[in-house]
Amino acid sequence: MSPTQPSVVRPAKKLLDQVREVIRRKHYSCKTEKSYVAWIKRFILFHGKRHPREMGKTEIEAYLTYLAQDRKVAAATQNQAFNAILFLYRNVLQVELEGALNAVRARRPERVPTVLTREEVHLILDAMSGPPQLIVQLLYGCGLRLMEDLRLRVKDIDFGLNQLVIRDAKGMKDRVTMLPELLRGSLQKQLLRTRLVHKKDLARGYGRVVLPYALARKYPGADREWGWQYVFPASRLYQERETGIVRRHHLHESCVQKALRVAARIAGIAKPVHCHIFRHSFATHLLEAGYDIRTVQELLGHKDVSTTMIYTHVLNRGGLAVRSPLDS
Repeated sequence: MSPTQPSVVRPAKKLLDQVREVIRRKHYSCKTEKSYVAWIKRFILFHGKRHPREMGKTEIEAYLTYLAQDRKVAAATQNQAFNAILFLYRNVLQVELEGALNAVRARRPERVPTVLTREEVHLILDAMSGPPQLIVQLLYGCGLRLMEDLRLRVKDIDFGLNQLVIRDAKGMKDRVTMLPELLRGSLQKQLLRTRLVHKKDLARGYGRVVLPYALARKYPGADREWGWQYVFPASRLYQERETGIVRRHHLHESCVQKALRVAARIAGIAKPVHCHIFRHSFATHLLEAGYDIRTVQELLGHKDVSTTMIYTHVLNRGGLAVRSPLDS
């Protein structure tokens, strides 16, 4: 009779590792994971490294009040910290916080989005070249967010229907938007360049990209298929820490941001120019052209039409379309 095998006692996972595990199980983005882990770490350090199980509403209120009063963070930053801590308690520790929090909340400023004129858009685009120019053209021509643009895969471009399918956008929703006729040729040339890169990678034994969710297990080899490749691939390969697999990611957002800053300076635009300003301009110019606000809402992927309403502030003329008495 064989002696009973001693049971293997596995060390308990560290709290932040548990947070990462739950976030990945829920398919949150890498940026959300980094942000939530960082906020939870700051919350724990603020309270002298006490375990969150030993803390509750009082400690959360104290930390959020500290962020608003002492650190003077923006309302969005404080909300992000609150969401991270709430995620920790609800989804990781399985603790439900009862009642409303009485923390001092940071004031949310009522600002209108900065919008470029059509002339300013074209001045900036004319000062750009290569993939960054095409990426910014898609931002303006399709109303995309920067990461939606960079995460485009070959299979998401439908030249037959003149449309782009945006996968896993904000709120984990898919949506469809138009493909500008002006960009068809440029996109086809970009895909030819991407195909050459992919063929070279395959010849060297690489050619793999990250697949969403568990598709890599469900469809082995799909990460090498042409349709799953990023439209705008990174210039270098990288090795995954967890698996050791060599892959090619999409172009990093900083490449586009740097090129855009240079182009805005060359174009002589005094407004603060960033990637999201082209999404603002897309919505405003469509409403200016007479398109229904519900249509614009669908193209932007807004859950509530009130979010889209912020773009009505610059319709036709500035100053809420009121004609100044000086011009009468």
